[in-house]
Amino acid sequence: MKTRLSNLYEKLRSSYWFIPGLMALGAVSLFIVFGVLDRRWGYVMVHVAWLIGNEPDGARAFLSTVAGSTITVTGVVFSITIVALSLASQQFGPRLLTNFMRDRANQVVFGSFIATYLYCLLVLRTIHGSGSGGFVPQLSLLFGFLLAVLSVAVLIFFIHHVAYSIQAMTVIANVSEELQRAIIRDYPEYDTNIPKGWRQALRPGELPENFDSAAQPIRADRSGYLQAVNIYNLLNFAVAHDLLLRLELRPGNFATRGAPLAWVWTAEGVWTAELGSTINEAFIIGSKRSYEQDIEHLISQLVEVAVRALSPGINDPFTATNCIDYLGSALCEMARRRLPTPWHFDGEDRLRLITRPQTFEGALAAAVDQIRQYGRQDVAVTIRLLEMLATILPNTRTEEQRRALVRQAAMIERNSHDSIVAEEDRRDVRERYLAFFETLEENFGLCGDLN
Repeated sequence: MKTRLSNLYEKLRSSYWFIPGLMALGAVSLFIVFGVLDRRWGYVMVHVAWLIGNEPDGARAFLSTVAGSTITVTGVVFSITIVALSLASQQFGPRLLTNFMRDRANQVVFGSFIATYLYCLLVLRTIHGSGSGGFVPQLSLLFGFLLAVLSVAVLIFFIHHVAYSIQAMTVIANVSEELQRAIIRDYPEYDTNIPKGWRQALRPGELPENFDSAAQPIRADRSGYLQAVNIYNLLNFAVAHDLLLRLELRPGNFATRGAPLAWVWTAEGVWTAELGSTINEAFIIGSKRSYEQDIEHLISQLVEVAVRALSPGINDPFTATNCIDYLGSALCEMARRRLPTPWHFDGEDRLRLITRPQTFEGALAAAVDQIRQYGRQDVAVTIRLLEMLATILPNTRTEEQRRALVRQAAMIERNSHDSIVAEEDRRDVRERYLAFFETLEENFGLCGDLN
């Protein structure tokens, strides 16, 4: 349930209608509240009616002007938003459009103009009569005046915010911040106690010998990206029905309809379709990748910005190196933390669930591979990649992490032999490569073992 609620929250956050819709409902509620106040205590405002006028004709003209100008500005705001999305799609890639759609500031600006227009329209229909004998809702009119002033301030803020939000550094920093939050949220500190039910390795005999032959598949009922898996529910379900589950996919992988999502082994060999249907409900499949449990999705967004910056049409190595810096910061944080184990046990220390967790090696490959391949001829990018790997080294906790860094450094250095023409540039790359191994030897003394 928690996983589904989180997924629903992300969908609502990414929608461009939810907050404006709530603000429109708020405008209707305020219209009702001020309407009641006007009928009970509106006569008090007669003494200060000079602020906005107390004649029905003047009130109608004022509200009509505010409503008309507000809906016009709303169209302009919508047009500016579309232009900004188009520019962002061309420069940063279509997958980053979700970040702009999730921007609360844009949603609030759009909603404030819609709410002001709707409020003025509703108040306008309550004014009746003409001259001194007509009815003018003074409190409602005063609040409409305040909304009009607020709308001017919101418009100024919106112009500044759009100009700021489409800058490359802003986009990169926002994605990096989201990535850092996801790492801190999903992975515990390395020095803390191992979470309950985790173990780094299996003991002999804990995995049934007939698992591969006796396990039953849980097949996907639709095609799409696996957005989230409710590990907690799967583990409890396995304990309650004496099962052993092994997941075939992890969040971010593409699931094909009819392909196995997981394999289920039952202690007594009893299997029913109802069990399979219940297990299938723990997997959330959608048309696109989600931020919920997919660290590599956030990494790939920074990589996409870097790769586009390295394309011949843009040729912006500065943006690429900025992406490398932020990727290095995220990988440093990831290396300092304890990554999930694939083995999950119940309270009696019995194996119940085998997952496919995110690994440091996989995250490193997702961050480096494409930038290394597309930026192999760019000396600045090549050097920055090697410097990034050297920065990550002191933060590593395991030999497997250091081996992955060594492999990446070796591939980067080999690429420079054929891709970089100038001998001086190749020498600079070689110096950074040797500096990487000096850092490795100074911190761990493993240069000879890992090279």
